[in-house]
Amino acid sequence: MARITAGVACSHIPALGAAIDLGKTDEAYWAPAFAGFDWTRRWEAEAKPDVVILVYNDHASAFDMRIIPTFAIGCADEFQPADEGWGPRPVPTVIGHPDLAWHIAQSLIVDEFDMTIINEMDVDHGLTVPLSMMFGQREAWPCRVIPLAVNVVTYPPPSGNRCWALGEAIARAVASFPEELNVQVWGTGGMSHQLQGPRAGLINPVWDNDFLDGLIGDDDRLRRIPHIEYLRETGSEGIEMVMWLIMRGALGKATRALHRHYHVPASNTAVGHLVLEPV
Repeated sequence: MARITAGVACSHIPALGAAIDLGKTDEAYWAPAFAGFDWTRRWEAEAKPDVVILVYNDHASAFDMRIIPTFAIGCADEFQPADEGWGPRPVPTVIGHPDLAWHIAQSLIVDEFDMTIINEMDVDHGLTVPLSMMFGQREAWPCRVIPLAVNVVTYPPPSGNRCWALGEAIARAVASFPEELNVQVWGTGGMSHQLQGPRAGLINPVWDNDFLDGLIGDDDRLRRIPHIEYLRETGSEGIEMVMWLIMRGALGKATRALHRHYHVPASNTAVGHLVLEPV
């Protein structure tokens, strides 16, 4: 059967993608942020996942105020990089895994999660930046990718508890897929940041690192953090971290940290990164 072997958490800051695309990763400002991913690129080369279930949020590239799915799963054969206003990023087409994606969609709906099924969708920096951070610059991505988009842009976003429970349901779905597959689940977005208003530029390293602590081990306290705490402590965009809880829920009762990285600032945002395995 398919099995989830690891979870990855990663910020998806668009400026990280721009730094890669423009060859600026060795510049003094950017080098410390990227140094924390050197270990992960080596590890991924050895881990060789067959499929990544990549949890991210769209930034008005595929969805807008006309359609706002809470949870949407991409079941297409492939997904093109989105044009976010400056042309598509020069990265490979994302190749999906329709058989597993449809199986997960059916299992989740039977498990009482109302998923939106997407058969055509461009994917923006929320998905392509983590791929670049983990795999580097490639002619083709080394694995299949199943996009799982979460609404953390427009009120009301899903609760942390609902996201954690979705991760648990994804684990059950993957375990029931008959093909032998090495599957990773990635949670992206965050960490603390606010892009507008009087608190623009807010970063809360103490809260961020406590959140990283909470993803490790067998404590499930993070699933009970209310929306207002994310808003108060991590800024208006910090709510993206609920997507990390989908990854954590998919890893089961307990986890062990293989790698951890935290850096501020990167384009007025905290960079957080964690590699976990279930224990």
